[in-house]
Amino acid sequence: MNTPSQQLHFILEGCLQKQRGSQKALYDFFYDYSMNICRRYTHHEEDAIEILQDGFLKVFQHLDSFTGPENAESLYPAFTGWLKKIMIYTSIDHFRSQKKYVPTDDIESHTDQPVSGNHHPIDDLAYQELMRIVQTLSPGYRSVFNLFVIDGFTHEEIADTLGISVGTSKSNLAKARENLRQKLKRINARTITKYE
Repeated sequence: MNTPSQQLHFILEGCLQKQRGSQKALYDFFYDYSMNICRRYTHHEEDAIEILQDGFLKVFQHLDSFTGPENAESLYPAFTGWLKKIMIYTSIDHFRSQKKYVPTDDIESHTDQPVSGNHHPIDDLAYQELMRIVQTLSPGYRSVFNLFVIDGFTHEEIADTLGISVGTSKSNLAKARENLRQKLKRINARTITKYE
């Protein structure tokens, strides 16, 4: 039985030769993974689909620039990381083109505050429910939250990517976290009331 890296190697070879069947196979192979990334950056399913299509177009256009690892069994994780970056940056490009980003006040002295206490309502939520709540954030807050918390960007990288200051990135993250805390508090209160 072929490993994911072996399957991917065969598919990528066909894609490099512009074989439509291989392109469809790559699209199908990574559809769910890519769609989950795109959904995190938008409110609407139609926008996520548009971002996904644009992202795969970039993948096919620039596939020859992907440099696979020397270890053949590392192909799958290496390609997945490359694809993830393309989907994130395509989401950010879409976000910019919609001109939905309105930077908040610049707060240079802000520091990230950890959540206090041993238990938080977020512990009880399923990933999909949390992502649904994240999607209700304003576009600016949602983008910074996704880039920092989920995709592991630094504030400097976020500032460079979004064309904002580091202070604005930190401020938006703090406000996104506070908005999420408030939403989670309301959900938690409704859940407790429901079972009383």
